[in-house]
Amino acid sequence: MRIDVAAQTDIGRRKKNNEDCYGVFKDDTQGLMLFDEGALLCVADGLGGHVGGEIASKLAVSHMKDVLKESPAPDDENAEDGDGLLPLLRTWVIRANTSVHQTNQDLVKTGRPMGTTLLACIVTPKRAFIGNVGDSRCYLIRDGEIVCKTEDHSWVDEQVKLGLMSRAEAEVDARRHMVTRSIGTHPEVEVDTYGWDILPGDTLLLCTDGLVNMAKDSEICEEFKGNASPAEIAHRLIDIANENGGKDNITVIVADISPSLATMARRRILSFSRRRGAKLVWFALALLYGLACLGIGYLLGSRFGAELPQ
Repeated sequence: MRIDVAAQTDIGRRKKNNEDCYGVFKDDTQGLMLFDEGALLCVADGLGGHVGGEIASKLAVSHMKDVLKESPAPDDENAEDGDGLLPLLRTWVIRANTSVHQTNQDLVKTGRPMGTTLLACIVTPKRAFIGNVGDSRCYLIRDGEIVCKTEDHSWVDEQVKLGLMSRAEAEVDARRHMVTRSIGTHPEVEVDTYGWDILPGDTLLLCTDGLVNMAKDSEICEEFKGNASPAEIAHRLIDIANENGGKDNITVIVADISPSLATMARRRILSFSRRRGAKLVWFALALLYGLACLGIGYLLGSRFGAELPQ
């Protein structure tokens, strides 16, 4: 199974610290027992205004990595009820919550306790499994369409579900950053889990709200239509969020599932040409300029040489 993955995080334009954290753990991770082929992808967004948001996000991702040391139960991936690895994923998200909460109890004596969102995705050759707490998101891009596969745990999202606010109002409301669930702030946490089949050519996007609050789904989807590499897409999504204001930290993971060898070859060629293209153009212009100067010099020399008295 080939997974072409790229991840990038950026402080944005308004924040003094980057409280986001991500993890990409593929099938070459030391101590891996959970699967033979696949990857674990994690995104965490430390809560702003709380003590040690950047610490909470790093702790959550670090703790989540240990799920890879679990021995898989028979048919975990292909369970008839569709759950597969979801119970295991839920257990480890809860353990991450316990770890961060205990750290709060031990170390945080004043101020608001540290907390973080946590979005964890296990990708196997046939299915994707998600565990989610908070308002970081996972999107599936398939055949040019983008679908959000998670629900936000935010105050505005709850208002939309209750019919008290429209989705358009929620997208611009100043309270859209307020999460109703987080890792570490309470001794117990409810975890949402999702599982669905994946196909070769699918792309997964995991991101913090620093992207989705600064870019519309249509803008995000457009970046996946040019056959660019995951690294180029991740870089461009960060740029879009910053161009639109960059009000928060921005983190993205782009994972292309089983791309064909031809697709990967085309991407490398396009990437090389984009990187080298400008240099080649300037080299060509300089060469043409030099040849033009030589030609003009030759013509002038010939003309004036012919006019000199013998």
